[in-house]
Amino acid sequence: METTPAFAGLRCTDCDTVHDANVTHTCPDCGGALDPTYDGVDVSRADLVPDASAGIAAYADLLPFSTDALVTAGEGATPLLPCPGLADELGVADVYVKDEGHSTTGAALDRGLALAVSAAVGHGATDVAVPSMGNGGQAAAAYAARAGIDSHSFVPSRTPFVNKAMINVHGGDMSVVGGRYADAVDAFQGAMADEDWYSLAPFDTPYRQEGAKTLAYEIAAQLDWETPDAVVHPTGHGTELVGLHRGSRELADYGLVDDRPRLYAAQASGCSPIAAAWDAGADDTEPWETPDTIVGPLEIPDPAGGSRVIDALDATGGAAIATPDQDILEGATSLAEAGVTMGASGGAAYSGAQALAEQGAFDADDVVVLVNPTTGNKEADILRSHLMSKGI
Repeated sequence: METTPAFAGLRCTDCDTVHDANVTHTCPDCGGALDPTYDGVDVSRADLVPDASAGIAAYADLLPFSTDALVTAGEGATPLLPCPGLADELGVADVYVKDEGHSTTGAALDRGLALAVSAAVGHGATDVAVPSMGNGGQAAAAYAARAGIDSHSFVPSRTPFVNKAMINVHGGDMSVVGGRYADAVDAFQGAMADEDWYSLAPFDTPYRQEGAKTLAYEIAAQLDWETPDAVVHPTGHGTELVGLHRGSRELADYGLVDDRPRLYAAQASGCSPIAAAWDAGADDTEPWETPDTIVGPLEIPDPAGGSRVIDALDATGGAAIATPDQDILEGATSLAEAGVTMGASGGAAYSGAQALAEQGAFDADDVVVLVNPTTGNKEADILRSHLMSKGI
């Protein structure tokens, strides 16, 4: 495995043991999740300029693998769109939408899966596998195809048609499992017991949240290194929000910004284990007994990163918020009417920010960033059905 000079190993988040890059997934000593660590980082603001042609390789000095070892396809370098009308609505100075729908497969997950597939290739894998509500399966298939290896995605039957189609279009193998996400996870785990496949499941690999941290770099660079006061991120498993926290912390540690933003996890009321745990003052989530939201990417009843998300919210002075499907869909279509092609899950950032503003979470001079994790084109049927229910 070819690593960068600053990469110092993989630290277990449970037992604190540091392992070398040859360890592929969780801690071999205790089974805890692993995070890359670095030493002797020498980086300037000029080194962290978003570059659509380079993808995550634009940030190779702050990643585990050298540029030549990265599997990229122009992921990231997504626009940060000002929304002055929404700023007036929320009573803050500025609101921006970080539109991850412009990434390679139209989803924020591209960043993390690009790095995770890079690790799989470096470890000699010929097959990767992932359980997914759709976006992760499509991204895994795309990056596996880019690397010349095979992918296997396990998705519930309610996954949007576009994701299912594109998994196959990218050449990926797909198992459509009757039921919901938990059933897809069961099928994935059963297959993994019989096959020598490399898992890309959330927090099985140290690298999905590590690739996701590049979102923090881009937001900082696009705001001329002025840290936003708050970032609202729709949250399922939590890989992207945990990555955002890691990236924000690194920027501050390396002296590139003066502060870190408050982080807010936005969920759907019909499946909100993180928000429920936060409201209860708990350190970790409990499985959501009856998940029920039309917003598929947010219907994660037992988030793998639940405790880590809560830690990130607590460390930054943020919070978790849950809003009903109706408010989420209204938020997504409202921004779409303003010219931002926001997916249904992105609407959770909008409606979550509205609820947070009503609770007094924002100050009048705050700069707030809403993350749109997926393009609206993937969930057009959901958004159109919402409009039809209103007689539009």
